Amino acid sequence: MKVTYAKAIGDALKEEMRRDEKVMLFGEDVAQFGNIFGITRGMLEEFGEMRVRNTPITETAMVGAAIGAAETGLRPVLELMYSDFALVPFSEIFHCVAKWRYMHGPAYRLPLVIRNASGSSNGAGPEHSNCVESLFMHAPGLTIVTPSCPYDAKGLLKAAIRSDNPVLFCEPKLLYQSKQEIADDVYNSDYVIPLGLADVKREGTDVTLIAVGLMVPRALAAAEELAKEGVSVEVIDPRTLAPLDKDTIYNSIRKTHRVAVVEESNKTAGIGAELAALFQEELYDELDGPVTRIAALDVPVAYNIAMEHYSIPDAARICTAIRGML
Repeated sequence: MKVTYAKAIGDALKEEMRRDEKVMLFGEDVAQFGNIFGITRGMLEEFGEMRVRNTPITETAMVGAAIGAAETGLRPVLELMYSDFALVPFSEIFHCVAKWRYMHGPAYRLPLVIRNASGSSNGAGPEHSNCVESLFMHAPGLTIVTPSCPYDAKGLLKAAIRSDNPVLFCEPKLLYQSKQEIADDVYNSDYVIPLGLADVKREGTDVTLIAVGLMVPRALAAAEELAKEGVSVEVIDPRTLAPLDKDTIYNSIRKTHRVAVVEESNKTAGIGAELAALFQEELYDELDGPVTRIAALDVPVAYNIAMEHYSIPDAARICTAIRGML
């Protein structure tokens, strides 16, 4: 069966709400309207207004309410709509959500998932098109997930909902309508993808290319193009940025001895900057050259769609960067 990314998210939510009556969903326009992307359509009718609830446009109160619900033993899934809006309750997420398990002792649990639609969206402009993963990677205690395909989105969201740790779940907006062929028996099974486990999306021998979220399909397209030139690119999707699966990534770098990181967020102080520093510290002797960072330009994302597309890496830009490494 062909499954869209948006359907995979919705199906994961429904399956977990059917499995565990403590799972609840709330956020802006998630009930009657069914989410601005249609992901939660029909859930109000199935699960009722006590478990599927609209909220006012007040993100700080929304996160505070989610914390309180999680503390009472519920498993809230909070939708903040766009990832940009996570900066309104930044203090609540950075301090309370991320740190309270550590501060309150081993008996304390905070099973809370904060979903957000991340990244560019064809003309939504600079306040509705950002990626926030690198900002929250600086908050120890917060699990950060960015799935790149429908199969991963479903399995990772189910794992996030079952986790006793708080999870920031980032969903690249431009992937919502992307489709993936998944066997019926696999998709309809109760599969869960463990958090903190990377995936080798394509094996290769010349270069390790670590791609995040929206960049994974673009990295795979670039790898396909470079293969025609005799360049073998191994594409790795971290899937979970915190905690990071260093073993899978390091094993690949020890094989290829060259590594690049491609991300949709800005280059300065981004995910690639952190990973480049990490590889330099821990894998220096394995590297045959500097780590290459491929990222969005350090500019606000433009309303003009052509300018927006220009600022974000595509397969051609990835190919150019890989050729430069070799």
